[in-house]
Amino acid sequence: RLDALVDTFDALDDPNLIATVHYYGFWPFSVNIAGFTRFNEETKNDIVQTFDRVYNTLVSKGIPVILGEYGLLGFDKNTGTIEQGEKLKFFEFLLHYIQERGITHMLWDNGQHLDRNALQWNDPRLYGMLKASWKGRSAAAESDLIYLTKGTEVQDAVIRLELNGNRLTALRHDGRPLRKGSDYSLEGELLTVKAGLLSRLTASGAYGENAEITADFNKGEDWTFDVIVYDTPVLQNAAGTTNEFSIPTAFNGDRLATMEAVYAAGGNAGPQNWTSFKEFAYVFSPSYDTNGIELTENFFNEVNDGEVVLTFHFWSGKTVEYRITKNGNAIVGFAAEL
Repeated sequence: RLDALVDTFDALDDPNLIATVHYYGFWPFSVNIAGFTRFNEETKNDIVQTFDRVYNTLVSKGIPVILGEYGLLGFDKNTGTIEQGEKLKFFEFLLHYIQERGITHMLWDNGQHLDRNALQWNDPRLYGMLKASWKGRSAAAESDLIYLTKGTEVQDAVIRLELNGNRLTALRHDGRPLRKGSDYSLEGELLTVKAGLLSRLTASGAYGENAEITADFNKGEDWTFDVIVYDTPVLQNAAGTTNEFSIPTAFNGDRLATMEAVYAAGGNAGPQNWTSFKEFAYVFSPSYDTNGIELTENFFNEVNDGEVVLTFHFWSGKTVEYRITKNGNAIVGFAAEL
């Protein structure tokens, strides 16, 4: 298509024309399917290969290019489809790379990120990352989540930073600087958040996010770590229909990353059965407010009668198995014995 577009430009012979392309990322990451929950090398390479092709075909020949729409397709269903830190790393690298290739860019937003009535950003961290990209790169980290198991001795959290040419200047909590040496240390790109600090921040023992730690850098946008106390999520038996089925879930502070579905007799179950990992929000959706995991009609429309084994993967690293039996329109769910 790009080669054909160049042919069109040559035929029109008009120096005032500009080309435009759209980009919504490597599809499995963009919708969170097939286990692509993280901004990994394959997702990064898709950006590199795509915009190298755009540059070599158009920009290098003197044809200006505008990336007229960019974003992530999972946003169409839920802005939580892609985990916050992984989302930010995607946008940081994308904007860095296309700007290196001389491409102007325009974010596509259908109102989820920018409140057009109040003229406020619903995700100020994303906006901060976008704005910082105009002048350079922002730092990031391998994760923005620090998980601590409830009732166990707190250990140091060691996190690899992605400095992108920047320098860590401070860690903050509630706007106050933390003490280098006693609260945290840094060796190269390895940040260690000390157990003593984490113990103080989670003294209440409450499930879920107990604190935020902000990493300041000499340039670019800050990076924020969520400090989370959790225990293994607990799912309960349930009954419903293909039109309405929800698994009662005590998340116990954890957050759902993805879900696998296979038939007990063998083979992948549900839509896109080339993979056992199902599409977030299209097939399943966690509701932390109502303590449940919904399985959608889209899922059951492509599930045969019989027993299906579900495996829920959480961001803490925990996995929980659940079994459902489909008989026509009737669905019965069984929690695995602990």
